[in-house]
Amino acid sequence: MRNMKRRNRLLAAGCAAALSLYGATAAARAQDAPAGDAVNGKRVYLATGCFECHGRSGQGGAYNGPAPILAKTPLPFEAFKGQMRSPSNDMPAYSEKVMPDQQLADIYAFLQALPGARRVQDISILR
Repeated sequence: MRNMKRRNRLLAAGCAAALSLYGATAAARAQDAPAGDAVNGKRVYLATGCFECHGRSGQGGAYNGPAPILAKTPLPFEAFKGQMRSPSNDMPAYSEKVMPDQQLADIYAFLQALPGARRVQDISILR
């Protein structure tokens, strides 16, 4: 019983630290991103076919293997840009000539404007 209480305290402390880090990461992510136009970002996202793998609302998918969820992406802008310029897996690369940094910033703004995943508790059918 004593070990279980200690383990629960450690788990709670770890969760609090993780949430604090997530909050700091989210704040840093918002500060590091260049100004983008979410409306234009949606247009570019749809026009270039990002939705084919990542879904119309950034929900992710499995067109040619698992494509990550992009709505409210936790990636800082520079990491997002790096993935766009030199992607992993089957995603095509978008050079600066093909997609300027401003369009990347617009897409990033669009993705950050999306609602993101909902908590299970907020979905009535799952309660």
